[in-house]
Amino acid sequence: MNRKSLIPVLLMALAAAGAQADSFAAPAASGMLRPAERIVVKKSERRMELWRDGDVIASYRISLGLVPEGHKQREGDYRTPEGSYRLTRRNSRSDFFLAVQVSYPEPVDIAIARRNGWSPGGLIMVHGLPNVPKYSRERYASTDWTDGCIALTNEDMLEFWLLTGPGTPIEIRP
Repeated sequence: MNRKSLIPVLLMALAAAGAQADSFAAPAASGMLRPAERIVVKKSERRMELWRDGDVIASYRISLGLVPEGHKQREGDYRTPEGSYRLTRRNSRSDFFLAVQVSYPEPVDIAIARRNGWSPGGLIMVHGLPNVPKYSRERYASTDWTDGCIALTNEDMLEFWLLTGPGTPIEIRP
């Protein structure tokens, strides 16, 4: 399905999202679209792929945390986590254009942080651009600028929102 054919579905999804901002109600979750089965993030390539039936159904250029190399260790380190997680909560009313939470920190992340006397941090999201941008769209698209989240253009975020469902596995690779 190309982006142009997604527009009518998108409009319905946004209407539903506005009514259920903190739920995981989305076209993919409700059966209107077949959702991705898994997500693979390749940090070193700045790419995110959505997979279904052994095929890539969507691929996006991403921006990462300000310190993109390495696994997130603690709150405030500006790193994007690495490992196996799941999508959890959706937020259509975030400070960014749509946001979907990643299940970081998992118990192993919490244990490692506690051993070091740190807070593991949290609220790692896949999201669009800031609703009140400080910089040009080109700067957001060409640099790593988040606090540790995975950022997409708003157009890509719309598609991601439509093609993901509750509990979708997301593997974040170095």
